[in-house]
Amino acid sequence: MKKPRSNKAQAQQQSNGTSHSKLARYLDPNSSWDKDKLLDTLHWIRQALGLSCGLVWGAIPLVGAIWIILFLAISTGVVYWVYSQRLKIDEEEFGGHGGLLQEGLFASFTLFLLCWILVYSLVHF
Repeated sequence: MKKPRSNKAQAQQQSNGTSHSKLARYLDPNSSWDKDKLLDTLHWIRQALGLSCGLVWGAIPLVGAIWIILFLAISTGVVYWVYSQRLKIDEEEFGGHGGLLQEGLFASFTLFLLCWILVYSLVHF
């Protein structure tokens, strides 16, 4: 005979499902997309990339402009893949490729440089 789950275990499972569904709905191609929701999603994807690449670039002692160019290429490529392949949206409805590819670019570039410089300086000096 199975032992019934406690209310605490059920609440934890529901909260985990809720947080997972909140994250999953931002990458769900079947979801309805308004302009603000799409731009927010692309912005935060870029921020996550800027933070993670900055930490990795700083931890591994990488220097030079080639790594900045590589970050910009990775960031732009991931954002393009998300909205064109994963979400399958018509970019013309949301301002074209230029508007979507620029969303969050400068903020993530700043975050990338900040993390890269801080981690590099703290770890290697």
